[in-house]
Amino acid sequence: MDWQNIIADVRQHLWVYLSLPFISAIIGYLTKVVAIRMMFHPIEFIGIPPFLGWQGIIPRNAERMAGLSVEAMTRHLISVREVFNRLDPARVARELERPLTEAMERITHEVAERYQPGLWATLPEFMRRKIIARVQADMPNTIEQIMGEIRARIDQLFDLKHMVVSNLVRDKQLLNRIFAETGRQEFRFFGTAGFYFGFGIGLVQMVTWVFYKEPWVLPTFGLFVGFASDWLALQMLFRPLRPRTVMGLKVQGLFLRRQQEVAHDYGNLIADQILTPAKFWEAVMQGPLSDRLFEVVQRNVKQAVDEQAGAARPLVALVIGSKKYNEMKHAVAEALMRELPVALQSVNRYAEDAMDIRNTLIERMRAMSAEQFEGMLRPVFKQDEWVLITVGAVLGFLVGELQVFLMMH
Repeated sequence: MDWQNIIADVRQHLWVYLSLPFISAIIGYLTKVVAIRMMFHPIEFIGIPPFLGWQGIIPRNAERMAGLSVEAMTRHLISVREVFNRLDPARVARELERPLTEAMERITHEVAERYQPGLWATLPEFMRRKIIARVQADMPNTIEQIMGEIRARIDQLFDLKHMVVSNLVRDKQLLNRIFAETGRQEFRFFGTAGFYFGFGIGLVQMVTWVFYKEPWVLPTFGLFVGFASDWLALQMLFRPLRPRTVMGLKVQGLFLRRQQEVAHDYGNLIADQILTPAKFWEAVMQGPLSDRLFEVVQRNVKQAVDEQAGAARPLVALVIGSKKYNEMKHAVAEALMRELPVALQSVNRYAEDAMDIRNTLIERMRAMSAEQFEGMLRPVFKQDEWVLITVGAVLGFLVGELQVFLMMH
């Protein structure tokens, strides 16, 4: 080993050697920033499908990630039955009384004119008013019975997983936002950690280049910087689970250390954007199990119509025909189902307060053990960690090749 030549070379190219740790640090930082960007963007696939192109990891796996999130949520934090049991059917009926009172007048006119147009037209106005008023007076009781049955059978009438997954697959921007806002500090750390890890490895790279000016050295170090810094940064998100003292410093996984704040951000986002009363009603009324809700509404409406007819029910059936009488009850149920989505908007404020989803999520997430908290968040990241690490390694290798070109020329 010719030390004189080595020293002369270092003196001649001092700034080149000194730049290596900083370039390595920049590689570490940029590979992290690019990797994070590639997690979220682009929202839709860009390129020539299926392989020549890219779609953000989270949007590409929207259905799986949304499914994992809702499974973790229902396992650890909240249940549909619990939140619906907080609704008082009588209070819901009172909240719906005004919009449905107006709706029932329209429904009564519509059904009467369809099935007995001649008779309805010949009735005096005060008689028509009396019939409508009686229907309106009985509506709160019918709604209370319907809501009571919905609450009792909510597991059969409502599919939470379908609601959450379909909403997030449809709105991938929202899915991105949940991850980005909940982990904003962790992702910021990801880039910073890449810089410092890269600088440390760059010092080793600098010393190695002094003795071995082989073209493979810099790309190999670049690959290692990208790989190792990504792997270490990902580990530091969740490890160690509990605070430990290392060389006088207290260390803990970043998500675990910020559990109180993460719980607050997560609870607010989910309560404001996903588990809202409006989305609950939409899923119940129009979701895959909505036909079961119609059966509930139809049964209660038929009972209410029969009670309205009272002792005259056989006579009414005789006058308009049993078939038409049953069709009329079915038509009332269909009309009520059409009116309910709009009417239920008046219940949203009460439902939000009564269900108290925001505070339930925040308090229970904050009260989780470290193992439970990790178990809720880690599976969503775990399956695609290798993609981030691979992207970091490939980018590091490519920048290393660029370094070789610049150093050699």
